[in-house]
Amino acid sequence: MKKLKKEIESDSILKFAIVVDKNTNIILDGEHRLNALKELGCKAIPVVYIDYNSSNIEIQTWRKKLQLIKKDIIEAGLSGRKLPPKTSKHMIRIGDALQHISALEKRVDISLEELR
Repeated sequence: MKKLKKEIESDSILKFAIVVDKNTNIILDGEHRLNALKELGCKAIPVVYIDYNSSNIEIQTWRKKLQLIKKDIIEAGLSGRKLPPKTSKHMIRIGDALQHISALEKRVDISLEELR
């Protein structure tokens, strides 16, 4: 996160919005960006809202022996219990292809001053 914070600060802009579930406000992709922006004094954070319950959204894990379902992610997020970094990998089906959820992140290029 330190490297990301330095990059954002050096660029003086946030390049991509974070991905958030529209029903629960749980961050699905962009936790490090959110924390870096908070440390940089930003009060507003651009988001892309998605419906996590959509059948087009799938969850995978980075760890072979770990089993997760969407309910696990929602419960952890609502309780404030953070899962370890690189636990879940959210994927979205776009046409016939399965892509990382970051494919939905919109390029925003908003200055840090605007976000503060």
